[in-house]
Amino acid sequence: MKRMVFLSFFVLTVVLSKGQSTKIMLITGGHSFDTLQFFQMFDALPQIEYEHFEQPNANAEIANGKADDFDVLVFYDMWGNISQSEKMAYLRLTKQGKPLLFLHHALVSYQDWPEFEQIIGGKYVQEGKRISEDEVSTYEHDVWVYCTIENYTPVTSGFNELRFFDEVYGNIRISDEVKPLLRTRHPKSSDFVAWQHVYNQSNVVYIQSGHDRRTYESADYRKLILQAIKFLDNTNE
Repeated sequence: MKRMVFLSFFVLTVVLSKGQSTKIMLITGGHSFDTLQFFQMFDALPQIEYEHFEQPNANAEIANGKADDFDVLVFYDMWGNISQSEKMAYLRLTKQGKPLLFLHHALVSYQDWPEFEQIIGGKYVQEGKRISEDEVSTYEHDVWVYCTIENYTPVTSGFNELRFFDEVYGNIRISDEVKPLLRTRHPKSSDFVAWQHVYNQSNVVYIQSGHDRRTYESADYRKLILQAIKFLDNTNE
């Protein structure tokens, strides 16, 4: 009888856990975007609950410990200013193993904070006083981006290839330590347009696509984002 009660409790626990939502801290700011369609995309993702924070308030909240209330942090910001206390908060989160998902122009953030490049796994290099011309990254709007799967993980599961009418980044820096997920052969793009890696104790995913509503409304893009979030959430258990 005790065995039956235990098994029933175990099955109920499994069923309930499968229905639990992932709570994400969704961070924007510093770059314009199609706001209506962007939030409609997140509204439509099943078993996802999100709270939106805009910079610079988002970083202030992270420094105050707000990120501890969420399962996954999703960055769609392009921000430059970050205080020392905010930097320490980011590093604290990675040491605690907080999962991080970075989208599109988040790769441009914090040009003057070298550690951020290590966290995200790459960098879009903007023009600057001490930046040589051959280091500067490039972009091209409104192009078809055909992506093949470089590595199959829970993020890329179920795809053979992906196609988005989006924006590409060229001449970006990508760490040798990342695991590439998606490759494109677009002539104005860097080879890899998505990757995952680990920084300190945090699992990190970067997905370059996501410039505007035409991508937000793509079923494949929504599936890719959802699988990335669920993968990251599962690594946090």
